[in-house]
Amino acid sequence: MPRYTIFSTPVITPLISAVSATALKLLGWQIKGINAADTPRCIIIGAPHTTNWDLPFSLMIAFQLKVPLFWMGKDSIFKFPFGGLMRWMGGIPVDRSRSHNTVTTTAQLFETDASLRILMAPEGTRSAVKGWKSGFYHIAVQGNVPILLGYIDYKRKVGGIAQAFYPTGDYEADLQQIKSIYNQLT
Repeated sequence: MPRYTIFSTPVITPLISAVSATALKLLGWQIKGINAADTPRCIIIGAPHTTNWDLPFSLMIAFQLKVPLFWMGKDSIFKFPFGGLMRWMGGIPVDRSRSHNTVTTTAQLFETDASLRILMAPEGTRSAVKGWKSGFYHIAVQGNVPILLGYIDYKRKVGGIAQAFYPTGDYEADLQQIKSIYNQLT
């Protein structure tokens, strides 16, 4: 998926990195967890996804971890006049109204890109949901990549990557284990 993004634009990228570091420090945030830069091909999930602030904080945290990434979002936020900006910020629009073979298409991207990281919200929405969507998991399995467990805790002002999880192909068992890890973070 080679293209200029917020993470690869000459002159602008170091400036945004410095602004991100300063903003997080002034706001009292700590970045914790594993060094995601050691995992060049992965799915990063962020849970829970509860607010529009998740995206800017996720991007600032990614800058601090030195982890360029792409992120998937609903296609409606990619419409004029902000579509170009969202794509430059690493956004990949997803039309959730019908099936577009997104899992297979996304998994195939890992075959051609040796340093592809894609951030996804497993709930698929900011609204309260009973269960997670399984697309992130199936992309990781088909793409043969790990799932990094990202988090943002607004109360404690802590964010980062808790750990890498390597899917076994048993969705139900793996999902239970992933959710158990997230439960320990709170």
